[in-house]
Amino acid sequence: MDVQLDFGLLGPLSVAVDGRRIAVGGPRQRTILALLLLSPDAIVSVDAMVEAVWQGDPPATARTQVAICVAGLRKIFRAEGCGEELIATAHPGYQFNTGHHRIDLLVFEGLVAAAEQAAGQARTAEAAELYERALGFWRGPVLEGVTGRPVEDEAGRLEEVRLACYEASVELQLALGRHLDVIGSLTAVVREHPLRERARHALMLAQHRAGRRADAMETFREGRRQFIDELGLEPGTPLIQLHDSILRDDPALVLPERLATEPLPEAAPVPVADQRPTPSFLPPNVPAFTGRGAELAQLDQLVEHGRSEEQPPGIGFITGVAGVGKTGLAVHWAHRVSGHFPDGRLYVDLCGHDDTHEPTSAADVLSRFLRALGVPSEQIPADPGERTSLYRSLLADRQVLVVLDNARTVAQIQPLLPSNGQCCVVVTSREPMEQLMLRYGAVRVQLGLLPTAEAIELLGRIVPDDKIAADPVQAERLAELCDRLPLALRIAGARLASKAHWSVKHLVARLADERRRLDELSQGESQVRAGFALSYRYLPSDAARLYRRLALLEAPDVTVWAAAALLDAHPFEAERLLEQLVDVQLLEVTGTDATGQLRFRQQNLLRLFARERVLAEEEAADREESLDRALRAWLTIAEQAHRQEYGGDFSLIHGSAPRYPVDELLLEELIAAPLDWFEAERLSLLAAIDQSARLGKDELAWDLAASATVLFETRDYPEDWRFCCETALAATRAAGNRRGEAAMLESLGALQIRTRRLDGTGELLQLALARFDEVGDEYGRALTLRSLALMDRSLGDVESAGVRLREAVQLFRKVGDLSAESHALGYLAQGELDFGRAAEALRLGLESVEVSRRMGETRAMAQAVFRLGRAYLMLDRFDEAEESLREVVRIVTAKRDSLGTVYALLGLGETELKRGRLDRAEAELLAVLAEAEQLDNPLAEARIHQALGQVSRAHGRAEEARERLGRAAELFRTAGAKRDLKLIQEELEAL
Repeated sequence: MDVQLDFGLLGPLSVAVDGRRIAVGGPRQRTILALLLLSPDAIVSVDAMVEAVWQGDPPATARTQVAICVAGLRKIFRAEGCGEELIATAHPGYQFNTGHHRIDLLVFEGLVAAAEQAAGQARTAEAAELYERALGFWRGPVLEGVTGRPVEDEAGRLEEVRLACYEASVELQLALGRHLDVIGSLTAVVREHPLRERARHALMLAQHRAGRRADAMETFREGRRQFIDELGLEPGTPLIQLHDSILRDDPALVLPERLATEPLPEAAPVPVADQRPTPSFLPPNVPAFTGRGAELAQLDQLVEHGRSEEQPPGIGFITGVAGVGKTGLAVHWAHRVSGHFPDGRLYVDLCGHDDTHEPTSAADVLSRFLRALGVPSEQIPADPGERTSLYRSLLADRQVLVVLDNARTVAQIQPLLPSNGQCCVVVTSREPMEQLMLRYGAVRVQLGLLPTAEAIELLGRIVPDDKIAADPVQAERLAELCDRLPLALRIAGARLASKAHWSVKHLVARLADERRRLDELSQGESQVRAGFALSYRYLPSDAARLYRRLALLEAPDVTVWAAAALLDAHPFEAERLLEQLVDVQLLEVTGTDATGQLRFRQQNLLRLFARERVLAEEEAADREESLDRALRAWLTIAEQAHRQEYGGDFSLIHGSAPRYPVDELLLEELIAAPLDWFEAERLSLLAAIDQSARLGKDELAWDLAASATVLFETRDYPEDWRFCCETALAATRAAGNRRGEAAMLESLGALQIRTRRLDGTGELLQLALARFDEVGDEYGRALTLRSLALMDRSLGDVESAGVRLREAVQLFRKVGDLSAESHALGYLAQGELDFGRAAEALRLGLESVEVSRRMGETRAMAQAVFRLGRAYLMLDRFDEAEESLREVVRIVTAKRDSLGTVYALLGLGETELKRGRLDRAEAELLAVLAEAEQLDNPLAEARIHQALGQVSRAHGRAEEARERLGRAAELFRTAGAKRDLKLIQEELEAL
């Protein structure tokens, strides 16, 4: 058998054979070996090695140097008698094959797992011994002396694991009565890690059991000072409770097992004491409390109006996502109004969402409250109902504030509610607790994220030396990366406060990597990830599955149909689960869109946590199928919405990507106003197209981009149009998809024509034509011919435009595309108008309108009627022209087609001009010019300036006419409209 190598990571990097150390080369070799050992039996890419060794600044020969380092390591191991290849080449990098060799980290992890199992089965002594053996493998800081960010990050994580194991080991030692043995090491750990509450808790308990009560109190006071100074926070509930128990000299701290099994003394009737204590259980006020003015005002309603004993108590219910500051608000407000409650302020953490404690029962809380109110322990009733009655009797004539923090259910808090209207209760919870509002009339305070200004202010109060004020741009970025979530902001602020050498920009850079963000905000005792995990843990399995899968989508928000597709479930079921996630604060409602659908959004940090869970808990195939259904659902609805808007599958070609069946009734509701659906989904469509393209779903990407063009064109989103087409074009080219490539080239060409950016447009369209001919797609050829004709007309080649349009009309008739046929006929009519042949233009215009009316009031019909109106205007049939143009205004206004509206209003202004109503014409043209200037369309602006110049000339204002026509000429030049430019230059010469 080959020799066995021992690899050491839990300290300086080491390699040994039979106890003999083996020298490993220089820093680069050590970094590469460390990366391989940290991922045993897994592939580490060359790119990861390059990044670790050169930290973002590699030389051109970096990959070669990595190969040289690996070869050097192989040579060292072969020289020691390792016959097999320890480091194998495996695309895209290398893999360390563990085999029979030993890595101390793997041995450590195995012992820890065994210790956790033993502890869980109450084999305390065995678990303690296993932890001790595991911790014995540590020789110092992990991989001390090895550089590279991945190595350093993993070293930090493992140090956290070591400390957690040490704390677990100490707690077992305390359970075995070995408190004297652990005080020395615990003191050193607490000194080195003063913010670790678990270690400080163990030290206080050990000191107390050793008879060093004063030392235990000093340990608490020192810790509290450091928590406030460095984090701006009070110690956690377990530390505070232990402190209180030590002050009371609670015998349970000395003999926990005996007291846990002893029966409670028999309850007896309790006389009301003559002397009434005034308990004050409130935790210290929250340092650096910031903002929440509106929420505080809501809570102030509970004390602003005097309440009588006969009324029910005022109840405030504070709810929100984990880390949003529910407890902080409750405690801050309680201190603010404490003067209203002279008879006492009671507080309890009900542990409703706690990973270390079961939810506190009402009976236990009542026992504590009753003792605080003066009832001797032996006189507290055993029956929970009797405890509640006694509690309410004691509060019947008192003014007491009760803060019930971190509640899980209404049943948990109902026995704790006073019956006296002069008392007040504040409840915090992540749960909806609707019964509190319905039955008790509670004031509901929904805590959201902090506004940006308040988030930055909070950072500024925590971070010293004006770091935040000195860099407002990075401070705002930091606030956004923390989701403006108070817990995350406090953690980030504390890190900056404790790392004096860090700049705000440095921490922003660390948080900018989404893969690391939760790690950065989940260090030490306060952890964003842990807070989310507690909410997630209690979700029903189907709600948890939806929460995870929502993170698969890159859309900014979703509606019910997308959730249904992710789960392959009925929309009613998806809606039920979405509402569950809203109720537990894992999802938020952003509003109702134009189609009447509620839109739901995951906050960024919650989305990152959901992504972690979906990657960890679901198979890759299930994730891919879920995402694919959702993306195909977008295509299904987009296709139907386009069909509804155009009156059929007109003016675009579709791909072969399978559609996902969307519920018919829901689909009908969504596309009742197609452009409203497109508008509501605009940003999500962009994300879906981009995500489809990056996942190699080229057929889906280009089809979805083509279907969405009706939105981009009608509502004037040229940049969105360009982004989608270029993204899908890249995907089709990468896949060798000629038909999809042709469709995107044609769409890009149409966009160039619409925005009057004609340079290179001919090449785009000619390539599209060649690709369509290559795959034998006559419909695609017809669409491209139409676009080429429009380009020809813009460049002044009206004859060529006519030839192309006539061929396109025949092809459109062949495939039955009424919309495109009508459109092409309309442009033929426009060509006749350009040549002054009004009668032929009228004939073609009437034919175009006749075809378009078969589809209903579509955009194609508006365009056809517009050109008919222009023909009437050329023939001086003003009433018919005005009637046609007003019909166009009505249609395009309803569709919010801004460019179409501008052209229709321009036509009405020109009609007034030809009628000789110059003042009215000028007023209407100036009004439409103001609208046109909001659009990025120089051609439309040019035509309006041209008409205004003609009004000025008719008024005899030659200088003004010259100025207006000159401006039109500039815009025609910008738009590349050569024929129009030539005509207007002739007008200028005639002045």
